[in-house]
Amino acid sequence: MPGEHASAELLGALSGLLGNVSAVPLDLDLPEVADARRIRADIVTQLSDYVLPRLVQLNGPLLTVVGGSTGAGKSTLVNSLLGQRITESGVLRPTTRSPVLVHHPDDAEWFAPDRILPELPRTNVPSNDTYALRLATSTRLPRGLAILDAPDVDSIDKGNRELAAQLLAAADLWLFVTSAARYADQVPWDYLRLAAERSTSVAVVLDRTSAEAVVEVRGHLARMMTSRGLSDSPLFTVPESGVDADGLLPAEAVAPIVGWLHDLAADGDARGKVISHTLDGAIRHIVLRAHDIADSMDGQIEVSEQLYSSIDTIYRNALESFTTQITDGTLLRGEIQARWQEFVGTGDLLRSVEDKVGRIRDRFVDGVTGKRTRSSDIVAAIETGVFNLVVEEAESAASAAARAWAEVPAGKALLARTPDIDRASRDFRVKAERTVRDWRQAVLELVRTDGGDKRMTAKFLAFGVNGIGVALMVTMFADSASTKDSTVELGHKLLSAIFGDDAVKALVTKAHADLESRVAALLEGEMQRFVALVGRPDDLKGFQHDLRESARQSEYARHADFIAGGDA
Repeated sequence: MPGEHASAELLGALSGLLGNVSAVPLDLDLPEVADARRIRADIVTQLSDYVLPRLVQLNGPLLTVVGGSTGAGKSTLVNSLLGQRITESGVLRPTTRSPVLVHHPDDAEWFAPDRILPELPRTNVPSNDTYALRLATSTRLPRGLAILDAPDVDSIDKGNRELAAQLLAAADLWLFVTSAARYADQVPWDYLRLAAERSTSVAVVLDRTSAEAVVEVRGHLARMMTSRGLSDSPLFTVPESGVDADGLLPAEAVAPIVGWLHDLAADGDARGKVISHTLDGAIRHIVLRAHDIADSMDGQIEVSEQLYSSIDTIYRNALESFTTQITDGTLLRGEIQARWQEFVGTGDLLRSVEDKVGRIRDRFVDGVTGKRTRSSDIVAAIETGVFNLVVEEAESAASAAARAWAEVPAGKALLARTPDIDRASRDFRVKAERTVRDWRQAVLELVRTDGGDKRMTAKFLAFGVNGIGVALMVTMFADSASTKDSTVELGHKLLSAIFGDDAVKALVTKAHADLESRVAALLEGEMQRFVALVGRPDDLKGFQHDLRESARQSEYARHADFIAGGDA
């Protein structure tokens, strides 16, 4: 790959991939989700810690991470490669010290906090903070080469193991150290298998091997490397030997490794090929794993559709039930009906409305004196009746939704995260009360605005806005009632006498639609508590599509930079 940095297309594609991978919701506890979450975390870490920072500084020093098994002698080897004691080996396991990155003093700018491993804090002094990256300089290390001593990959401490994996994923070159006693252990080979999958540049060091065992062990190790896709990786042997007063191995014991590393540092083309080889493999592996995550989302989408469908149906039914009950006379069978009868009186209803104007005028006009009248009582009864109905439907819907989810393992797990979700939200009653009050005010405003040229008529003035508004609400509640009530019919007659039949129908339709819309918004808010846990299936499909598309774009850009350019 030519130039100091990758193409804008590759950087843009991988930045988009990082954003899409990070945003992928994997919230449902399905059998395959643990692997998908781990892959997601690995991709985010490698893109953030290594791939993107390295792509913008291709000419930076070759970062060689020294990793391996417990007791393999990594720290001693690092010090011996440097010819001076910089990193300390641990006497007790697990070793609790910060990883050490050694570089030439003139290469310091390449390891600023915003570059390789940007999330690890930097320190210049020995520290027991495992997650701080200690930076050390050495003039014995050539420019263009940096060596990082990582924790044991098989440490008994989980934090050390995780950090070792993070550091190895940020390497241009792995210098993997093992010993005659540990070279066949499973954990190191899990890492080497991953290196082969990613096409990471690797060199293996067989350390602490006696002269009697070196031929047999080296041969077996070489065959294992070949069978696991590492046949092209150099294999160095460091014979078992004593150390000097500074804890360093004899120079001749590590000379082949030193010479090889120094040659890489001195040869810009060779160094660039190692970096490009590792980058190309890392990006290719990331793209493949991104598609794996997208594939795993099929299960998330399928279950989310099941869970979403159940709550969507339940809350739709709740709204339909509410809508039915505000127009089928249900609300007029109790307190509202009683207050309405008190309000309009129970005289001879066959007389014309005009004959009743004088008799019931005082019952309607309550806004003039500011005193509480029967109009206030009926308004309070209406608000209470509608409020109770809204709360009842919300509580029933929440309970039904929780029961439906409890029948699905993934849904049951989501319910466990929100124990109170089987009830309406804590502030729902406050919201419902405000909603009903606002609707009542909207009905009065509807009477004012739609009254228009009727507002100065005798009947309008007789009944007033409040009185007409009450009559309109009661008429709406009884609009499709199968049982007719004479006092309710009076309300309709009053409205018809003022506005005419067609206008009354329009007013009832508007008042009904307004209340239904307001309650629909309330119930939608309640449903969103469940949606927030499971996600909308269409949204999940969108995440899946975006992830696959950004993975494809990254592969196209990788091909253009690494393969078509002839640097793979």
